[in-house]
Amino acid sequence: MAVRWRIAILLAVITTINYIDRSVFGVVAPVVRGEFGIGDADYGLITSGFLLAYGIGQLISGPLIDRLGTKRAFSIAAVFWSVATILHALGRGLWSFFTLRVILGIAEAANFPAASKAVAQWFPANERSTAVAIFMLGAGLGAIITPPLTVWTMQSLGWQWAFIIPGSLGLVWVILWQRWYHAPETHPAIEPAEQALILDNRSSQQSQGGLSSLLRYREFWGILIARVVSDFPFYFFLFWLPQYLIDVRGFDLRAIALFAWLPWVAADLGALLGGMMSSALVTRGHSIDRARKTVIWLGAVLVAVAVVPAYYTQSSALALALICFGLFAIQIKGAVFFTLPTDLFPADRVATVWGVFGAVGSLGGSLLGLLAGFMIQEAGYESVFLLIASLHLISAVLLQIFVPKIALVTD
Repeated sequence: MAVRWRIAILLAVITTINYIDRSVFGVVAPVVRGEFGIGDADYGLITSGFLLAYGIGQLISGPLIDRLGTKRAFSIAAVFWSVATILHALGRGLWSFFTLRVILGIAEAANFPAASKAVAQWFPANERSTAVAIFMLGAGLGAIITPPLTVWTMQSLGWQWAFIIPGSLGLVWVILWQRWYHAPETHPAIEPAEQALILDNRSSQQSQGGLSSLLRYREFWGILIARVVSDFPFYFFLFWLPQYLIDVRGFDLRAIALFAWLPWVAADLGALLGGMMSSALVTRGHSIDRARKTVIWLGAVLVAVAVVPAYYTQSSALALALICFGLFAIQIKGAVFFTLPTDLFPADRVATVWGVFGAVGSLGGSLLGLLAGFMIQEAGYESVFLLIASLHLISAVLLQIFVPKIALVTD
């Protein structure tokens, strides 16, 4: 296996751990909410606190990753978020969990900027969306693993160990990362042909300056505007799905363990399909612009097709199947949408761009998540499902308007 694909697998592993760490609270929530008296609006505040901190963390981490380098920055971040996850075992109510989620959000924020920078450094343009899709598999894998692992751990050892065990996995990954990751210029195991393929593809990409210099590019503003409305649907299902299945569909913890992982299998399949479709279109001679936007629009339309009937059907099995299809569609779009910073900006600025790109998504997700908590508490889930159905279409329209052509920016 070529070295660059082994790097992609390493990125998928840490993204899996990252998503296990952030997803555990959603599965533990019905237990700790009952134990500590945390209401719907309070829970919305906790989830929004994570996303707001996650957004701020991406603003901070992006430039730091570009300055420190992918290897060192990823190691530092993984250590910090692993420790933060373990500390959740000490939570004792609304404000302690809010504080711990904020700490976790800041620490976890480096994952996507660092992984995207690694993809920009290691992969030619026609492989980038596939590479992004591979590390994005970790988001779904983390959510797949979390329900059965967390329920089993809670029932066997107590809810505190549901945080301690996954938090420890990140510390193990750091050891492997330090040993196995190097830049393509210096990797001891890379073949000359693979090294030439990577470096020749990057040879024309020159730094465009710091964050302030990015502000003059329409493309930079365009992807930010399109991103601000796109993250909430994924995070709603990540944080609220177990609670929705219990409140509305009558699931218990055993049913959550048996079935709540299924939507995330669909999400992973969607990410892989979306990334491979876009890469195949580029390989067959289509422009980057056409390849990316075709798949983005496909995913956006399919989200709306799936999510609206998911709420209105009387069948819990059909509702879960439609939610699965909705997450499949969300990740078809996401795998390609998340590739855009690597398509538009030089490799040595990708972490900075991705930091801002991710931050606005998290900010939008945080504000909408806070709103969703109040909407659910006052009126139930219907309006939230309708909102989710529209947001990816809005995102695709905004991208079409503000980024008329996806290509490497030039002065």
